[in-house]
Amino acid sequence: MKIRIISLLALLAGMTTSCEKLLSPNDDNHNTIDRVKIDPAFAEGLLIRAYTVIPSNDYTFSEVATDDAVHNNRNNGYLRMATGGWTSVTNPESVWDNANRSIMYVNQFLDLVEIVPWRPTDPQVNALYIRRMKGEAFALRGLFKYYLLRNHGGYGVNNELLGVPIYNKFVTNAEDFAAPRNSFAETVKSAHDDLDSALKYLSPNYGNIGTPADLPPGFSDVTDIDKYNGVYGDWTQQRISGNVALAIKARLSLLAASPAFNEGNSLPKWEEAAKYNGDLIKAAGGIASLDPKGNQFYLKAQIDNADLTAGDKKDIPEMLWRMPISAASRSREQAIFPPSQFGRGEINPSQNLVDIFPMANGYPITAAGSGYNAATPYANRDPRLALYIVYNGSKVRNVTINTGVGAGDDGLDVLATSTRTGYYLRKLIREDVNANPASPSDQKHLIPHIRFTEIFLNYAEAANEAWGPDGVGAYGFSARQVIAAIRKRGGITGTDPYLASVTGADAMRTLIRNERRIELCFEGFRFWDLRRWKAPLDEAVKGVRIANNTYEYFTVEQRAYNNSFMHYGPIPNRDVSKFSFVQNKGW
Repeated sequence: MKIRIISLLALLAGMTTSCEKLLSPNDDNHNTIDRVKIDPAFAEGLLIRAYTVIPSNDYTFSEVATDDAVHNNRNNGYLRMATGGWTSVTNPESVWDNANRSIMYVNQFLDLVEIVPWRPTDPQVNALYIRRMKGEAFALRGLFKYYLLRNHGGYGVNNELLGVPIYNKFVTNAEDFAAPRNSFAETVKSAHDDLDSALKYLSPNYGNIGTPADLPPGFSDVTDIDKYNGVYGDWTQQRISGNVALAIKARLSLLAASPAFNEGNSLPKWEEAAKYNGDLIKAAGGIASLDPKGNQFYLKAQIDNADLTAGDKKDIPEMLWRMPISAASRSREQAIFPPSQFGRGEINPSQNLVDIFPMANGYPITAAGSGYNAATPYANRDPRLALYIVYNGSKVRNVTINTGVGAGDDGLDVLATSTRTGYYLRKLIREDVNANPASPSDQKHLIPHIRFTEIFLNYAEAANEAWGPDGVGAYGFSARQVIAAIRKRGGITGTDPYLASVTGADAMRTLIRNERRIELCFEGFRFWDLRRWKAPLDEAVKGVRIANNTYEYFTVEQRAYNNSFMHYGPIPNRDVSKFSFVQNKGW
């Protein structure tokens, strides 16, 4: 009997040991921070993770929440936002989580970058990798601070102009994350400091060089240009370079100089914004460097020329920083094409926007001498109107689009996918795409982060405020000259007498803002431009009803913004409750 008991106990002991092994699995190669310290690919992943959530990685079409457009899907988040649904709980324009998370990835990367064996067999190459990646990390941190300021900075309930909490180290506990919001000025300085740090490490531009004489300033210690090219050469293009960091700094300075954030309308802030944008233009070659086809960057010829794997391996002059050219697709055209072209017609430009395009002679349609005829409202207009907007009688893929009443599927409010305003969007689409599911064809697309046209317009705005329409500062070109170049490229004919007639900073400001609205339409600027300018937010969106060759203009959608506080976006209510952050007024 004893033998049987001992045998049973031995069996149970064996089963217990087996169960422990079963319930305690072997190491299955889960990665920890220790691998990041020894594996360059995993270390760089921290940096790449921040790249993946840059807000300009794709178009949001937030214009449908402004006076520039409406969406034809009544469930669209921006439509709900514009019609009364913008709250500190529901905020399609919040970057709070992604930006702060990315800053933490960057901070963790900066703690590790100097100990990672990027190229342990070659000390010089290893040092170059450390240098470049530190520069990128600081620039990314400055970039995300800019977006946090733009989207969440504002006057708090304590009546102070506030920025965001500054996280310059990797935070591991809630107490550190709950640091109070810094002032707006402190946050701007912190972002500037990051970008200045980036500029110490980065080359102004990436690309292979041929001789040591071609090494950029600050790289005189490099003795082997092949090693330089291996780290800063052609393959690195489209990551953050020194000029990209300077462009971020230029954007940040323009934001800080703008009426919503420039307490007392400080002239030095405008001069600073003009300086950083002017430096970029001057380095590129001045006004003459404006890309003649820059406003057509989304069309086939420009995308083909931008291919960095072919030809001279150089980008088109318009692109300061962009996403890689995408794989061929038709998703954008399926969303934007009119229904007759198998699209959902989602983005409907407003009559408000159409009306700000001048005539081909440069005069606004409301000005004497413009030649505007209300009976033929699209005749003799600035060519950019036809380039960017599909109006009644336009052609898409060689098919005439009729947007009038009873004009078929493309007509006003015929289908759920038809236009609500009498217009469809042409900008950003490729008409060599075929969205017909029976015979589809796809094409490659290009998404900019920063175009040089934006830099020119930033300079014009800041220079006009700092020195007036014709002041040139230290750059040799004025706001008027920049706007003249942009309008000439757009197709304004002759000597542009209207531009010549504009006198005084106030009148030039109006024209500059108008040109900015035209040139950057549907690229994500209008929503934030209105706010930084403290311009009215509640202008109703207009459309056109065309019947029997008559044009009737009507209100399509009201805007429900409150001008007393909605020039500033909210802090997420969740974090206000959790960490006691000071909320912006009104939210």
